[in-house]
Amino acid sequence: MTTENTLHARSESKCELCSSTENLITYEIPPNSDGSADQSILICNTCHEQIENPDKVNIHHWRCLNDSMWSQIPAVQVMAWRMLTRLKDEGWPQDLLDMLYLDDQTLDWAKQTEANDIADSIQHLDSNGVLLEAGDTVTLIKDLNVKGANFTAKRGTAVRGISLAADNSEQIEGRVNDQKIVILTKFVKKTG
Repeated sequence: MTTENTLHARSESKCELCSSTENLITYEIPPNSDGSADQSILICNTCHEQIENPDKVNIHHWRCLNDSMWSQIPAVQVMAWRMLTRLKDEGWPQDLLDMLYLDDQTLDWAKQTEANDIADSIQHLDSNGVLLEAGDTVTLIKDLNVKGANFTAKRGTAVRGISLAADNSEQIEGRVNDQKIVILTKFVKKTG
């Protein structure tokens, strides 16, 4: 029995995420799928396009995860966790994520690749479009009022040894006046 036949039998020929019965394809869970049914799911073209192209996501389509996240199939659980994690800033996905239980091995599988996907897709660029890396020194290009610290970080201030926000390409962290602050990348330029 082929992987595709196994998936059709397992899912009753329905998308394992949204239950659609149209335009179904085999989706191998990245990055290390061996092509087996255990590491693949059957999904529709709509789910596939939105998984592969985060900028085309229709948040309301993914309300289907309210049902599919309870699947007993680890590969389905992994994709439900990843999509809920990707969408958690919308509010309701975070509530579902809080309810979702994955055993340690399945959670490690879901997190490992999601962390790789996020790290690979996020680039921090300064005001001139120059790539920033952790440990770089940047200079402020305008005065910044630092909320909660009651001071203004002056234009021209050097911020050494920056760290990069793991989930936001527009934010870095650094020390100014012995305070660790979050700085928007559009207000800095890389030095040297």
